[in-house]
Amino acid sequence: MSAHPAHPALAAGARRPLARLRVLGGGRLRRACLALLTLFVLVALLAPWLTPHDPTFGKLGDTLLGPGADHWLGTDQGGRDTLSALIAGTRTSLAGPLGVVVFSTLLGTAVGLFTAWRGGWIDAMAGRALDIVFAFPALLLAILAVALFGKGMTAPVIAMAIAYTPYTARLVRGLAVQEKARPYIAAYRVQGHSAPFITVRRMLPNIAPTLLAQSTVNFGYALLDLAALSFLGLGVQPPTPDWGAMINQGQAAVLQGQPLSAIAPAVAVVLVVVAFNVVGESLGDRLAGRDS
Repeated sequence: MSAHPAHPALAAGARRPLARLRVLGGGRLRRACLALLTLFVLVALLAPWLTPHDPTFGKLGDTLLGPGADHWLGTDQGGRDTLSALIAGTRTSLAGPLGVVVFSTLLGTAVGLFTAWRGGWIDAMAGRALDIVFAFPALLLAILAVALFGKGMTAPVIAMAIAYTPYTARLVRGLAVQEKARPYIAAYRVQGHSAPFITVRRMLPNIAPTLLAQSTVNFGYALLDLAALSFLGLGVQPPTPDWGAMINQGQAAVLQGQPLSAIAPAVAVVLVVVAFNVVGESLGDRLAGRDS
């Protein structure tokens, strides 16, 4: 026996609070996250002119000072101004994930489009190769790269770009297979257009919005992985400011009652990662037609 359908007025009334919640949690939250990301990008670009003190120079007499007029967020155990290091670290903390996302997106897009277009055994072999790379966590590959090529930013970024490539390649391959079955692709092929023209000039623009949403989410995860690597002492090396390294160096300050040198970069990491995830999921919802 089937249940009676809800009255239309009751159903509309039930949806109305959910709609208001979606507008509040989706629209306003998305705009707030976009504004926050814009602020961090501007800080990264203008970091040399925004730092009130030299972020790499400290005075031993100013170690572990509390917040004050001269040092708004206090100082770390090396006497360096925490706010200056936080501002300067924005550039390195955002540049690394940007490199990971750019390289993995370009490589994954090329692999996904090529395998989707060719199909057959090439598609099958590429899928198995991506599965093998997918089995290795990005952070593990970055640690292996550091063990082989030394500490720094270059080797971990390249290793993580390779680790993130399967995410993009799988997404692009699935979307490209769907686009390949559409009539407009057959029309271009009948007209004699080449495969690069069809895939790059016609197919890619149709899947680019979804790819952008996925890349936005990947940026947040890459930032978290690189911050963890710097926290372990394998990423950006002192005296170059970096949020992950600042958290690591601030552990002793926490035990001595001055936690701001560790809490400030940790909060910055959380805010940027959450903002990128919110923006990425919001883009995905809008593309899927779920955005109100």
